[in-house]
Order: sequence, then C-alpha cells, then structure tokens
Amino acid sequence: MTALAGTSLARLCRDRIFWTNAVDTLAILLALSLPWSTSLTGIFAFATLLAMGPFLDVEAFVQSLKRPIAFVPITFFLLALVGTLWSDAPWGVRLYAVFPTAKLLMLPVLFYHFERSERGLWVLISFLVSCALLMVMTWIVAFVPALTLKQQVISRGIFVKNYIDQSQEFSLCAVALAYPVVTLLRAGRRRLSLLLGALALACVVTMAYVIVSRTALVTMPIMVAVFGLLHLRLRTILLIFGALAMIAAIALVASPQFEGTISSFRIEYQRYAANGADTSIGERLQYWEKSLRFFADAPLIGHGTGSTQGLFERAASGTPDMASFWVVRDPHNQTLNVAVQWGAAGIAVLYAMWLLHLLLFRGEGLANWIGLLVVVQNFFTSLFNSHIFDFHEGWMYVLGVGVAGGMVLKEWVGRNDGGTRK
Repeated sequence: MTALAGTSLARLCRDRIFWTNAVDTLAILLALSLPWSTSLTGIFAFATLLAMGPFLDVEAFVQSLKRPIAFVPITFFLLALVGTLWSDAPWGVRLYAVFPTAKLLMLPVLFYHFERSERGLWVLISFLVSCALLMVMTWIVAFVPALTLKQQVISRGIFVKNYIDQSQEFSLCAVALAYPVVTLLRAGRRRLSLLLGALALACVVTMAYVIVSRTALVTMPIMVAVFGLLHLRLRTILLIFGALAMIAAIALVASPQFEGTISSFRIEYQRYAANGADTSIGERLQYWEKSLRFFADAPLIGHGTGSTQGLFERAASGTPDMASFWVVRDPHNQTLNVAVQWGAAGIAVLYAMWLLHLLLFRGEGLANWIGLLVVVQNFFTSLFNSHIFDFHEGWMYVLGVGVAGGMVLKEWVGRNDGGTRK
C-alpha cells in the first residue's frame, strides 16, 4: 500500500496538468490574499514561481522574454541593481531599495503562464470577491472599531492595512465592473447586471461614507472618463457624470468623513502657503521641489539606488513644525522617485513600461478593459505616490497587468493560429 501510494505521488509530481493547476490555484490564492495580507501575498507569489519550475518550457519562456512588455520590467529591475554601484548610501540601504522593483520580475512569468492557462478570469474574479468581503468587514469595523486588527486605529473603518490601499481596491473594482454591467445589459441579462452594478455602487458608497483617500478622489473620475470615452455614447457619459456629481453632493452633506476629506485640500494648502506649516499637502510640495533639484544635479543616471533619504537629510531645514524639516525615502511621486535615483535613464524605462503595457490592452473585451484600467489607475495615482514601488499597489499592478496581459496574449495567439496552439 505504501509503495502504491509512493508510485501514485511520483506519477502525480510528473504530471504537467497537475502543476499547471497548482500554479492556477496559487495565483488565485495570491489574488485572494492581496487585500488582506502582505505576508501571504509574498508566500503565494514565491510558491507560484516554485510550482512553475518542474515543467517550465525553458526555450518557450526565454522566447517570451524577448517581447518588450516582458523585458522592459526586467530592465527596470536590472537598472535598480546596477544603480547601487554609484550610490553613496550604505550598502544595506542600497539593496533594500532594490527590493521594490523585484516584484516586476513576476510580470513576464504571469504573461507566460496565463497565455497558456484557462483560468485567468478566475484570478481576477478572486480579487473582486476578496475586495467585496473586505468591504463588508470595513462596514463592520466602522460601527465596531474594536474588531480592527490594527494596533493603532488611525482611520475609521480600517480592518487591515490602510485607507489608501482600501481606496485603491474599491475604486478599481467599482470602475472595472462598469464594463460587465454595460455588456450584460446590452445582452439582456439584467439580473446579473443589476447585481454587479449594486456591488460597484457599494464600493463607491463605502469610499464616500466610511473612508476614502484623496488620491482616489482625484483619479477615480479620470478612470470613469476613460471608460466612457471607450465604451459609451456622449449622452450616457453626461448622465453618468451627472449622477456622480449628485452622489458627491449628497455625500458632502450626509458624510462628515467625505466632506472633511474634500475640505482638507484647501485648508492644508492655505496653512502651508501662509507660513510653510507642516501639512500633508505642504510636505508633498516640499518633496517635489527638492526632488526636482536633486534630479537637476544628476540628470542622466541620477544619484544611485537608495540615495533618496540621504539627499533629503542634507536638504532638511527649518523646525519640526515646518514642511521643509521632514526627511523621507519616497518623494510621493513615482516619476520623481525614479528620477532622483536613476535620472533620465530611469524615467525612460518607467514610461516605456507604462506605454507598452497600455498598448497591450488596446483591444476589446473584459481582459483588455481590466488591464487598461490597472495601467491607467497606476499611472495617475503615481502622480501622488510611488505606487510601482509600494507593496500593495505595486502587486495590484503586477497581478492585474500580468494576468490580464496573459489572457490578451492568449486571444492573439488564438486568432493568429486559428484557435490552436502549435
């Protein structure tokens, strides 16, 4: 019996279908864990790579790396690695600054696997389901704050992570659902369309009445506009924006949380403009101004990987109640973060990656829409944060672009070879 079990296990371990299913399952678990846990996300990502090893077609994988959409993210990582050579930061800091770019190495792997897998949509649905469950927990914690897993409850309605991460998730899900809602309505499937529409509306209401980041407030209308321009008529676009304006007006009156977030823009800027006070907006303006000066000092290849904090330490001035006093590793702008460390070379690689991934999703269909939306969201939110380098938002980009990109590549192959893979 033991010998028979061992033989079956050995046969199973040599089964290509088994390992393909294992990678699909691990990718689904990665998507499910992303809204909840950084540790589980890292574990499932590593396990996914291990599961691909036994039956990886090395020749086909290497061939897939020749695509610009795959080798540009690798180039980004290599630039960060080589950039350690001319940085003046301690070696520990240099190597630590390389890690945020390492997740980009997962993009070629996801492209390769989901070009061959039938379960890419399962991964995307898993992320949506996980975000829906988190939304329910957000409302529960909003009314029962003691249930939060955060040791220090800084923001209302936060069960895990932070309000910026939650706003990114909910805004992405809300706008992403617009495509299937419209498609199902046109196909006459009203019940499912209404169900998904209600879920999208719930995401918006959660952001308005429980917690929302200012970055989401700025970028979500842009995402809606992109959808409208691509998929709707002008009259429908105007109706949607009219409805959104009405919802925003109601939220301003009925939700102190939403009204406070909106008014904070004006109040913080006025305080900073008056006397350089330490406000969130004032700090960002200082970070951007100083980063531009750092970039001007080394415009071609920057100051090297991990150099940002040291530069801000030397440029700090004033007292702790002033925005100019504070030191950061991240200037809260993806372009400036890259420019300070790797100069124009880094900016070229960053924008090449965004552009290539944007062009990948220029077709029709759900996978194209989700991939396009992920890139658009990442680009515009990266005006106010370094979201490629941030763990949560960076993995949202890698998972969304990687899985949806693989699905799109699969469609291309199907059209080019008549529906069969050679």
